[in-house]
Amino acid sequence: MAGATFSHIGITVPDLEKAVEFYTKAFGMYHIMGPAEILQDDSAIGQMCDDVFGKGWGSFRIAHLSTTDGIGVEMFEFPKTEPEENKFEYWRPGLFHFCFQDENLEERIKIIESLGGRQRMEQVRHYYPGEKPYRMVYCEDPFGNIIELYSHSYELTYSSGAYV
Repeated sequence: MAGATFSHIGITVPDLEKAVEFYTKAFGMYHIMGPAEILQDDSAIGQMCDDVFGKGWGSFRIAHLSTTDGIGVEMFEFPKTEPEENKFEYWRPGLFHFCFQDENLEERIKIIESLGGRQRMEQVRHYYPGEKPYRMVYCEDPFGNIIELYSHSYELTYSSGAYV
């Protein structure tokens, strides 16, 4: 059996239009569809949402984006979604972060900050100082979701044993 490939990630945000603007401008994502409203009903999507969310979810808004390499990003806005202050608790189970790759981290950080995000680390870090140009930094989107940026691919960064 062949290995699975990554298709998409879903992110809940308190402001769907702002999220679409941020991710399309900050990362050059394609805006594929939406925002659209999904209602609890007997449609295929309504029934699927009943299965996932349980009965009584009511409605939500959704938009679909795609990275330049074809990975989907679904943005969800639920009626009860509220902005949170400092929601990051690294020890809790669940999604910790997701990562984008860009050789020009410093320019990408400037774009993120200009759109309401922030650099979470004081500086860009080098995995192999003086040896290899592999760099990384953690940032946040305007809603506090953690975004890591790598200068090089995951395989290159870790194939040399970044921690050992």
